[in-house]
Amino acid sequence: MKLIISILIPVLVGASAGFFTSSGVNGWYAVANKPWFNPPNWIFAPVWTTLYVLMGIALFLVWRSDAAAGIKKTAIALFAVQLLLNFFWSFIFFKLQQPGWAFAEIILMWIMILLTILWFGKINAAAAWLLVPYICWVSFASVLNYSIWRLN
Repeated sequence: MKLIISILIPVLVGASAGFFTSSGVNGWYAVANKPWFNPPNWIFAPVWTTLYVLMGIALFLVWRSDAAAGIKKTAIALFAVQLLLNFFWSFIFFKLQQPGWAFAEIILMWIMILLTILWFGKINAAAAWLLVPYICWVSFASVLNYSIWRLN
């Protein structure tokens, strides 16, 4: 049951954020200037779904661990903060149409993901490694976000 809950949390947050994304993709984003390396729109849903599942598995590994309560509590709190920032990025970028503010927010999110990886690593190495594709994708998304901001 913990595994299902752990996966559902990020998947549901992602699905909620997808509401703002879908309205923005078909709006201002469709006509915004984008860099040459902007991937096709269809790639984002499967990538994010995969990343949310990996995040959920990582959360499960930490949640079920027998690590000290304080370390585990801090790790899960960091996970929650980065997930909340993940949600708000979509709102800021797509709904509010503010790529500059979204860039500032994604940098904060990247820092929180890194801290989450470090804390997860204190508890379970596999949990930390499961978040590496996520920080890699957010690194790419940060460059993309910055480029869109500068081009528009």
